[in-house]
Amino acid sequence: FPFRLFPLREHGMNWRARPLTSQEIQAFRRSKEVMERFVRAYELMLRFYGILLVNKETGELKRAENWAERFDNLNRFSHNNLRITRILKCLGEMGYEHYQVHLVKFFLTETLVEETLPNVKRSALDYFVFTIRSKRKRRELVHYAWQHFRPRDSFVWGPRDKLLKYR
Repeated sequence: FPFRLFPLREHGMNWRARPLTSQEIQAFRRSKEVMERFVRAYELMLRFYGILLVNKETGELKRAENWAERFDNLNRFSHNNLRITRILKCLGEMGYEHYQVHLVKFFLTETLVEETLPNVKRSALDYFVFTIRSKRKRRELVHYAWQHFRPRDSFVWGPRDKLLKYR
């Protein structure tokens, strides 16, 4: 069977790659070597996208030196958004929810605040945010997106009354 760099419990675009089982995920998570390789693969993909993992413990990210060139690639080729969604889902499966949160917030900041990734904005809002497993963290990210989305009246990713009351 072909192997996947970021395997999931669901079928992807490669019909020959079989989905992971819960038992396989648990075995991966118990293996220090597998988890170290997983983090290295994550760092490799981040660098490809022009992003650096600043802190392996927290998941904090920043732009890489080549960010402008790599962001241009992200803006031009939307197939990367599918890969990013897959990476985010896999981070959740492997127990790296804190990495998920930092990556989604990074993309929300770059799309809504810095406006460097306009062609990634819809994927960040429609898909990336909703890969977050923690309801509380997902709500925080939706609220963050709402705070920075313009025009705010066009924000459809959360109920306005709840967003106004969110603490």
